[in-house]
This record gives sequence, structure tokens and C-alpha cells, in this order.
Amino acid sequence: MKRLLTALALLSLATTSLRAEEGKVSAGNLSFTLPSNLWTAVPTSSPMRAATLQITVEGTDKPLEAVFYYFGSGQGGDTKANIDRWLGQFESPPTSSTEELDANGTKVSLVTATGTYMDGAMFGPKTAKADYTLLGAIIPGPDAPIFIKLTGPKAAVAKITADFKKLAVSPFPAN
Repeated sequence: MKRLLTALALLSLATTSLRAEEGKVSAGNLSFTLPSNLWTAVPTSSPMRAATLQITVEGTDKPLEAVFYYFGSGQGGDTKANIDRWLGQFESPPTSSTEELDANGTKVSLVTATGTYMDGAMFGPKTAKADYTLLGAIIPGPDAPIFIKLTGPKAAVAKITADFKKLAVSPFPAN
């Protein structure tokens, strides 16, 4: 059994590398196009993650991560519940906005929140990160939504917001 799990893990890493070379990453049943060659797919660090992208932004000491979540058919909760959960990850209510992006007839919800972000594992200790921005996208999938979440210093996130929006709507190209 251990060998089977190891083989599956290696296959997953190989598939992630192949998708990165093609400029795409998959989550749920959707294929996302990387907005530029500055974005790279990296192995996921948790079984909760469907995919992880990194981008190095000038002025940051480590790459920012866009994490894709897909919980399976009928799972993941509705848009409002997820927006509320993301906003609840701040020390106090953040400055936030929600917009609907038109992805060729598909509605993609985009959340932007700025404040003191409480960074850390869901049930673990948190570290307060002042002046951080969270970008979150909720993308309707064929059987359940796909969620993309990116956090980082406000100035760095502002530099890649347009790319993040392109990424969020990329599964629905114009005909």
C-alpha cells in the first residue's frame, strides 16, 4: 500500500510539472491558463489543495502563492459563506469589496480584502500580518465551485491583481 501511495504522489508531481510547462493548471474539472510566464505551478503542500501557483513580485522576500481548492461534487459551500470565512481571517473587519467578473457568460466572484491578516493553519496558531491583502475567486465548476486564494503584502498584491483576474476567468475563453 505504501508503494502505491508513493507512486501516486510521484505521478501527481509529474503531472503538475507537465501542466506548468504547458502554461496550464487544473482544478476540479476546469483548466486554468497561467496569465504570464512569471507564474509557476508547484507541488501542493496539503491534500486540501487542488493546485498551487507561485509568483515572485518585486518587494517581497518570498513568492506569493495562489492556492486552488476543490472539495468535490456538491461540496465547498456557497459564495456568501466563503466570502464571510475569508473576511473572518482578518484580525478585525478588513476593508473589502466584492465584484462579479463576466467570464463569457459565467459569473466569477472576486473578493479583495485588506487589513491585518491572521496567517496560519486553520486550527493552528496564527501570525498577524499587517497591511495584507487577500484576493479570492469563486469559480463555478461543472459539479462544485473552485476557490482560488492569494494573500500577501498590499503593495505586492496590487501589482498582480490584473493577472489574478485573468487567471480566475481563464477557464471560460471567448469563442
